[in-house]
Amino acid sequence: MKIHPTAIISPEARLGENVEVGPGAIIEAGVVIGEGCVIQAHAVIEGDTTLGEGNTVGYGAIIGAPPQDYGHSPEIKSSVVIGNHNRIREYVTIHRGTKEGTVTRVGDKCFLMVGCHLGHNVQVGNEVVIVNNCLLGGYAQVGDGAVLGGGAVFHQFVRVGKRAMIAGGSQFNKDIPPFSMAQLFNLLSGINIIGLRRAGFKAETRTEIRRAFKLVFRSDMPVKAALENARESEWGPEAQEFFDFIASSKRGCATSNLAKGQVIPIEDIVE
Repeated sequence: MKIHPTAIISPEARLGENVEVGPGAIIEAGVVIGEGCVIQAHAVIEGDTTLGEGNTVGYGAIIGAPPQDYGHSPEIKSSVVIGNHNRIREYVTIHRGTKEGTVTRVGDKCFLMVGCHLGHNVQVGNEVVIVNNCLLGGYAQVGDGAVLGGGAVFHQFVRVGKRAMIAGGSQFNKDIPPFSMAQLFNLLSGINIIGLRRAGFKAETRTEIRRAFKLVFRSDMPVKAALENARESEWGPEAQEFFDFIASSKRGCATSNLAKGQVIPIEDIVE
């Protein structure tokens, strides 16, 4: 291990092999850090926080701090669990769960850029990119492979589906279905065709997902009627996941109703 002499590490913290800890970093009792992690200068890791292998925690990041919740009390035991090979950049904040025994969780191979915030009980999947200064309220969920643009804001309990692409500066208090592109305020602008292609989705799968999107969000039918219509046909697993996500939404999903002057991205029109 390579520990800077000014770092403060509790004897009750557990550090794996080949961990590096930079100047002024603080690692408190109860923290578990896996093999090969790098904790850069002035980062703070506290509470019941577990990091897997090969993670980098950037300068001034704070992981495991108490939630910003009036209902939380200091005696409540909750945690943060972070997987393997994540890049957590400067000044990221990740708060632990707010209720007894609950967890704020980040999967594997995620990239959390400068200044983004994960509120209590947030659940982030694998290979997620969260760009600078994104804010995720408590209990928000982000599916595998989603990309959240810089400065985007997500209300508590909002769900972002798998492989969704969110434009920077957007605001959402509704769910964003998987494979979608979303922007502005609760607006769906189409399917994330380029992202799906890069992820190895076959052309016929991308086409079917687009058909599913148009059925729900570009037809004249209400969403409930469109979902009932979809049940009359056979769909592949990705399109079915799209429908199931929408059907399970408790907050309702973002809309595709375009205001005057807004345009559908060319990626949603041309393969």
